[in-house]
Amino acid sequence: MSKVWISSVVLSALLVTGGVAAGVVAHSNRIIVDPPQAPTSSDVLIPLEPKQSDATALQARVEQLAQNPALGTLGAQITDVTTGETIFTQAATTPMLPASSVKTLTAAAALLQLGRQDRIETPLYQDGSTLIIKASGDVWLDNTALDTMAAAAQGEVTEVLIDTSIWQGANFLPGWEQEDIAAGFIAPIEPAMLYGARIGAESGDVPRSATPAADVAKALAQRVGAASVGFGAVRGAEIASVSSPVLSQRLEEMMEESDNVMAEAIGRELSATDPTGEVLRILNAAGFDTQGVTLVDNSGLSTNNRLPAALLEQLMRRAATDETLRPLLATLPTAGSTGTLEDRYPNAGRGWVRAKTGTLTAVTALTGVVPGQNGHLYSFALISNDSEILPARAAVDAIAAALREAP
Repeated sequence: MSKVWISSVVLSALLVTGGVAAGVVAHSNRIIVDPPQAPTSSDVLIPLEPKQSDATALQARVEQLAQNPALGTLGAQITDVTTGETIFTQAATTPMLPASSVKTLTAAAALLQLGRQDRIETPLYQDGSTLIIKASGDVWLDNTALDTMAAAAQGEVTEVLIDTSIWQGANFLPGWEQEDIAAGFIAPIEPAMLYGARIGAESGDVPRSATPAADVAKALAQRVGAASVGFGAVRGAEIASVSSPVLSQRLEEMMEESDNVMAEAIGRELSATDPTGEVLRILNAAGFDTQGVTLVDNSGLSTNNRLPAALLEQLMRRAATDETLRPLLATLPTAGSTGTLEDRYPNAGRGWVRAKTGTLTAVTALTGVVPGQNGHLYSFALISNDSEILPARAAVDAIAAALREAP
């Protein structure tokens, strides 16, 4: 199976009033409102003053582009957020293989349930000459965290154990392939990892470890000079604790690299026993229609996932008008500039389309928002199944670019 996972940019929160975009503040602290050129990767644009739009002309253009045979089987929904008008819909409620666009569901549920400032704490215990790491779901552990743990050790340490009991479920899910570990797409999902279980690197699609939690214990053992490493239950007294980045940063990193390990960890932070079910329960409670959704994982790596384009578009539309979900838009890659869209959109849409991609064999997905040159904001979701990746990618990009050029 061929898979493509790239990276993304951090964008800022939208400021929306009464359903109509009222401006955007970028992380660079610049406020950009309808400039003559596309914004840079650190700028965000939503026009302040919508103009009269020609929805009929836009609908005709999108319908024409949607007939491209390169799209295979297409599920799509596009909405003018400014007016609430549906611009285009095609098989929007039909469950389709979504690939990595599943991460938008996981991210939205996490924002709703945990909040942007949530952190994961990983405590360290000591019992005589034994250190015990209480794994708590932090796959963002780094060398600084391990150095902090090592510095807290008291006296001679001969043994380092790690307690992974917090996650009892399967660590490798249906629809995943063992070869994807060496390919860098996934690792066995264990509740402590150093740099997401990457081998010899801190980021990117490099080979991952098949024993990520044990690797954390080994790395700490090397720092304190312990010869013995293993698994064991917590005992003794807590002597230190290290914190993960806040949720907003973790989501940004997850979407930037379309990182499957991070997505699975965030899902298990919501529920250690039923992460996919919990995502759907949270979304249902927030008023989202999850009918027809089948989630096997939280990352979209599984070929057994199914969801309709309508749900993805609804998430994007709500994020543009709801303060709690607004940070979701801050995680989306920028067309022609960063992340999974870095090498796309050579012309129209470059710098304007913000979207989460999804790519598996015969699957291309794109869901996000784009401000039209007419001053209207559009939310969209496009899922192409039974298609070749590169032609389908060009076809969905053309639809999103047409929204930017909306009359």
